[in-house]
Amino acid sequence: MSAVQNTERYAATEVANQASQAETAKKTQDTEQKKAGRITGRTIGAPKLSENAAKYYEQLKSKYGSMDFVLVSSDMKELAKSQAASFNNPHKMVVLIDEEKIERMAEDENFRAQYEGILNQAASGIQQLKASLGNRPDVKSYGVKINDGGTMSFFAVVDKSLQAQKKRIEKKAAEKKEAKKTEAKKAAKKEQQEKLEKLKAERTDEEEDLVTVTASSLDELLRKVDDVIYAGMSDHIQTKEEKLVGQHFDLRM
Repeated sequence: MSAVQNTERYAATEVANQASQAETAKKTQDTEQKKAGRITGRTIGAPKLSENAAKYYEQLKSKYGSMDFVLVSSDMKELAKSQAASFNNPHKMVVLIDEEKIERMAEDENFRAQYEGILNQAASGIQQLKASLGNRPDVKSYGVKINDGGTMSFFAVVDKSLQAQKKRIEKKAAEKKEAKKTEAKKAAKKEQQEKLEKLKAERTDEEEDLVTVTASSLDELLRKVDDVIYAGMSDHIQTKEEKLVGQHFDLRM
């Protein structure tokens, strides 16, 4: 093969490569342009939706107004549950759902029916969960993560800190102690008030210790929530005043 032929062959290959690269770039640009829908609400990562999917997502949020949707980007699906505590909502059930499912739900009626059915099941399950938990202050929020394969998992954000409980007991012991002093000395009243104000200020400064508990069923979730709370209780060392006062914790109220 002559040098001229080699040069021509090389040039033809270069032209073909450039054309292929241009086509790939155009496809990428077209994909990005299609995913130009406006997303509102809370997100994890940087999810993108097409205009059609974004419109459907708004309709979905409106349809399930009692739920707090958090849209998750595809690359953050595995990390979504670990970030659930930062999205806790004491008034609504949190729903973690990824962008891929929303896109497919917007286009595929059968897929949409399947996953909206899962949301209906989740709503019913959360009502049972609320009835079981009651108004427990240690459970800050709860929700579901919509998984691949037509399944869901439940999660709860639990405050395992017993600081608030401990300080209330300390305050009660201090009140009783100071009450006895005031019976003997009128001058002790001022001291009692100062100590009570100090306890009140300390209570304001207490910090939460949030833990996210996940489970595949409601029964498992309730069991794990109790395990977290009881584990926290076992770590709590009673003060001298607490031992004198005595205590009873009803965690199922």
